[in-house]
Amino acid sequence: MLERSTCPRPLAPTIVVDNGPEFAGWVLDAWAYRRGIILAFIQPGKPTQNAVVESFNSRLRDECLNAHWYVTGTEAQLTIEAWRDDYNTQHPHGSLGRRTPSAFAARLKEGTPVLAS
Repeated sequence: MLERSTCPRPLAPTIVVDNGPEFAGWVLDAWAYRRGIILAFIQPGKPTQNAVVESFNSRLRDECLNAHWYVTGTEAQLTIEAWRDDYNTQHPHGSLGRRTPSAFAARLKEGTPVLAS
């Protein structure tokens, strides 16, 4: 999963994460180490230090995870992937001038001012 998520663009030199068990495990640590990536942990109890991710996680939970009942892992993967695709191609984002991420990226690629109307 981590390999697939990083294919189209360069890896960030640092990834800011919270202290949840999904980020504090040795698998993610080893993956980051092999690629020269620093995992920067926020202070415990300070979610505002990673507000963008906290906002995204809240949206994912409200719009996808809590909206469905998953019977199998495959069903969960397919549903989450469909939500991710919709979020990145159809859903306008306020921080991107009410554009979808794909439209924003296309404008960036063609050299058009990305936040101009």
